Amino acid sequence: MLVALIAALVAALIAIVVIAVAFVVRSRTSAPSVGKTKGVRQLDTVGVGSSPFERRTSAKAAREGDVTVSSSDNVAAQKPSDGLTGRFAAMGAAAAAIFGVLAAKLWSMQILGNSEYADAAEQNLYTTVNTPAPRGCIYDMFGTPLVVNEASQTVLADPDVADNRDVVRRLATVLGLPANVVMQRIKDSSAGAQSLRVVASDVRLRDVAFIAEHADAFPGITVEERASRTYPYGALAAHVLGYTGSPSEDDLKANRDGRQILSIDTVGKAGVEASYDQLLAGEHGESKVMVDAAGRRISVMSDVQDSKGSDLYLTIDAKAQYVADAALAKLIAPSGVIGRGTGTSGAVVALDVRDGAVLVMASYPTFDPTNFTGSISEEIMDIYNDRKENKAYQPLNNRAISGQYPAASTFKAFTSLAGLEYGTATETSTWNCTGEWDGFGSGDVQKCWNHDGHGTLDLHGGIVNSCDTVFYEIAKGFYDRGPAGTGELSETALQEYLEEFGFGERTGVDLAGESVGLIPTPEWKAETFRNRPSEASWRGGDYTNMIIGQGDVLVTPLQIAAAYGGVATGQIMKPHVLREVRNGEGETVVTYQPEVVRVPEVNEGHLNYVRESLHDMVRESKSVGPLFEELGIDAAGKSGTGEKAGQDGDTAWFVAYAPYNDPKYVVACVVEQGGGGSATAAPVVAEVMSALIASQEGVSDVEVGRIAGSTGQSVELTVDSSSRTD
Repeated sequence: MLVALIAALVAALIAIVVIAVAFVVRSRTSAPSVGKTKGVRQLDTVGVGSSPFERRTSAKAAREGDVTVSSSDNVAAQKPSDGLTGRFAAMGAAAAAIFGVLAAKLWSMQILGNSEYADAAEQNLYTTVNTPAPRGCIYDMFGTPLVVNEASQTVLADPDVADNRDVVRRLATVLGLPANVVMQRIKDSSAGAQSLRVVASDVRLRDVAFIAEHADAFPGITVEERASRTYPYGALAAHVLGYTGSPSEDDLKANRDGRQILSIDTVGKAGVEASYDQLLAGEHGESKVMVDAAGRRISVMSDVQDSKGSDLYLTIDAKAQYVADAALAKLIAPSGVIGRGTGTSGAVVALDVRDGAVLVMASYPTFDPTNFTGSISEEIMDIYNDRKENKAYQPLNNRAISGQYPAASTFKAFTSLAGLEYGTATETSTWNCTGEWDGFGSGDVQKCWNHDGHGTLDLHGGIVNSCDTVFYEIAKGFYDRGPAGTGELSETALQEYLEEFGFGERTGVDLAGESVGLIPTPEWKAETFRNRPSEASWRGGDYTNMIIGQGDVLVTPLQIAAAYGGVATGQIMKPHVLREVRNGEGETVVTYQPEVVRVPEVNEGHLNYVRESLHDMVRESKSVGPLFEELGIDAAGKSGTGEKAGQDGDTAWFVAYAPYNDPKYVVACVVEQGGGGSATAAPVVAEVMSALIASQEGVSDVEVGRIAGSTGQSVELTVDSSSRTD
């Protein structure tokens, strides 16, 4: 291109020089020139046969035949052609200049720019068209298909169909789409100017047959069989799997680990589909096609087949997952209507404490990912976005990782360890519970959940009976030994110990949307209530609230499950849902490596003391003990009932790990507005734990079935929020 530009400039300079020379020549040839001739005497007839007094005009003399010849030295003798010579010279010079420029340009195009223009012509003649690749499938840990591809009919249109409004209207009528939508999709050139445009996916066979039978009425319209996402079990593990959709403008501009995203693609929008989109996506197919001057496809010159994405094998146990999803739905919305059961929403998480594998992750209300395949109806979106007249309780929200709840008495396993570590409690300490406590003498009486009191208890009894008074005394010890008292401990000694178990930060699970929770500190409180100075100072009551998992404490179900795994084994594993990745040939190319994220600095004797207390809590509880005993499960665990300001109904908690002497699994359950943890959440934990153990041991008789998505229907829930029960 640079060489051609230089050649053109040289030609222009030559032309300017030629024109300048031409004008010089012209000026010289057109200057005045006077030639000298001999004088000729005048001949006339004066005095010959005429009177000197006779006067005649020259015209009359001419009529009578008289001739007069005159001579003059001042008149030049010129030819008629002499004035045109300069003009012809200028025209010739201009013509020469023009032909010179044309010759120079032709030389630059044919010789210097030959390869460049040949490449441009090649590009105009041929173009590359991409085709979408099938996404990889997703399986549970045993190979049960959770997400697969299903062949669907896709209607495609040539780009020039947009110029034929009759065809557009016919196609819109057959497909049941607005004509402007069909037109917009045909005009969408983001996948390439010559690519076939996707008008509709997952088209009914009868519509495809009609188009085929009336092909003459649909010129430029073709139908291809393409792969679409299918979820065999509906909403089973929906929040783990996530869903897919068409790429947004941001997706098209983004560069996901080097992946080129086109408008023809399907991209992951949530869950595993989004977290591992790069692995699932596959490689586009490419066709090199010949086009005419109008850009219409003439023929396909070469074709490279698309490459299916890699398959993912998750840590999810489909049988245990099915039991958890079904149990939550039955508990909260037995007839598909929230408010006719117990609670309004909830979650269940089960982990393998040995490697952090997420075996179960259920959240209710839930959704069916199938609804996101193709176009999603406005009615469904109203439900998912909670725009219905009755509350839908946000079915898209994965409460297992993003729900934040008061930890309630499940926190006592960790705060008792903190008391033992800092000496505000010992294994032999005893306290008397009367049902009320005012250890600070402020007149602000705090109550135990058992208003009648538990009597005299040691720390073991405090954990087994979930006595609040015992833990109020432990909290007072942190206050008395802190800056407001003796100063032996820092103001955040309790918070720092809780952080040893991962509270107040994300677990790092390989799913988007995880919440961090909250462990309140004096600094946090001062900042939060900076506009209300009377509430901004850190008081003794902040300790007593936090030590029983109330007040401002917030945790997620996954945090609680991971932390109890730390109690069971002495180390906290990073939760993960990916087990392995297999390529198109079925070869395992990636295997997840377990990761220890924390080893809490805990005295082993203290840890064993708390473990025994949690074991006895399950065995000695009149409501919880029989649940696990009947299922033959030797478990350790803790119940909890969380109170939240401004909310009617308590948050029910239960968490347990088993087998007690050889811990393998931990299961946590939370139910919003569910009441007491032992009554509401414990039965779900026992059922899921039993199903999990059986499935992992290969003796499960559970048949995995389809889980229905939430209907979005709800009625007002009647709750009893008079007091906590554990």
